[in-house]
Amino acid sequence: MSDADAATAARPAWRFDRAGDEHPSLREVNASVAVPQGGVWFRRLFAFMGPGYMVSVGYMDPGNWATDLAGGAQFGYTLLFIIMLSNLMAILLQALAARLGIATGRDLAQACRAYYPRPVNLMLWIACELAIIACDLAEVIGTAIALQLLFGIPLIGGAILTALDAFLVLLLMNKGFRYLEAFVVALLIIIFGCFAIQIFVAAPPAGTILHSMFVPSSEIVTNPAMLYIAIGIIGATVMPHNLYLHSSIVQTRAYERTDAGKRDAIKWATTDSTIALILALFVNASILIVAAVAFHDTGHQDVAEIGQAFELLSPLLGLSIASVLFAVALLASGLNSTVTATLAGQIVMEGFLRLRIPQWARRLLTRGFAIVPVVAVTALYGEKGTAQLLVFSQVVLSMQLPFAVIPLVQFVSDKNKMGSFAISRSVAVLAWVVAAVILVLNCKLLYDTVAG
Repeated sequence: MSDADAATAARPAWRFDRAGDEHPSLREVNASVAVPQGGVWFRRLFAFMGPGYMVSVGYMDPGNWATDLAGGAQFGYTLLFIIMLSNLMAILLQALAARLGIATGRDLAQACRAYYPRPVNLMLWIACELAIIACDLAEVIGTAIALQLLFGIPLIGGAILTALDAFLVLLLMNKGFRYLEAFVVALLIIIFGCFAIQIFVAAPPAGTILHSMFVPSSEIVTNPAMLYIAIGIIGATVMPHNLYLHSSIVQTRAYERTDAGKRDAIKWATTDSTIALILALFVNASILIVAAVAFHDTGHQDVAEIGQAFELLSPLLGLSIASVLFAVALLASGLNSTVTATLAGQIVMEGFLRLRIPQWARRLLTRGFAIVPVVAVTALYGEKGTAQLLVFSQVVLSMQLPFAVIPLVQFVSDKNKMGSFAISRSVAVLAWVVAAVILVLNCKLLYDTVAG
């Protein structure tokens, strides 16, 4: 053994072992979902289905809608390639998050606390809390807009009403984790159905869509306006808190905690998240396609806000319920995102700080940080200010992304920490390339936003 190998072998993988570590992540539901040991493969897949769909919520939350709408209205189908590319990046990163959670028994927050010194952990915790608040901000705005469009409730009233969803999450958690997953999947089916109907009515050219999705256009890079929206789409896709969330909730399955059991669990968890993120790809692509058909092809290229889209969809598509379907999907998206933000907040606080507070207090605290600025901005600047606040929330999310992606890729690439579950050199290279691309594009998005 060389001196370098000996030094590597002598260096501890983590600063402390599981025996001195905290309880398992989300310990009240850890290993609570039974996994059949035999039978057909579909039964095992079904047992693992759920966490991926909860993660996919973050990839179709209200923060993504504005960039997809603007991309379709201004540039037609051209940016479908960017949606496909960003989704492939998300599939890889979420698979790595699931691998970390299953292989080590730690979620990403616990892994950070077990490896980094305390000052670094505090910085990572603050960054992640800001990301959760920013995500919650987008959910409050999206839900408030949906309530206004559907029921005529003023934005301020709708924002205040969103505080009530905290109790819905608590009710579902008390019933069991599978009930929570069923709620999320039910709302995802509503979102999927709403856009499936709109796509059917819009009848976009299938050949053009497939070409735009798989063949990039050089104009994406050469046209500054198109490049800006493309960066925005990628920046709004990978949510930092989703990586913490996924690494935790995959551990709710009662798989065998042996090497063979973990390998099997990683396989099914990756399949689950991949299928779920393909659903998210359909939704994001549908928003852009509907915008392209309804707005770009009819000379309404300036549509960039959710309210404008709602007003114009029905008359331009020739379907009386098109606008209602759009708003219902937005409401379902906002409600769904509440569940993941609540769980992510609990995971992050427990993982970084070993601090547990009642779930209702945690939820109301996070939601309060989101509601106050929405109410204040709406009162001072009206709906236009709320739309700008939605964009700002995505910029804040972009700023926090490095604090989740870099530790994740670092951990899963390290054989000292992952053992035989470490990713291969080729996958590690790909993961670092994806991380670098996302970080560079997010930095450019941040610079362009600040520079105006």
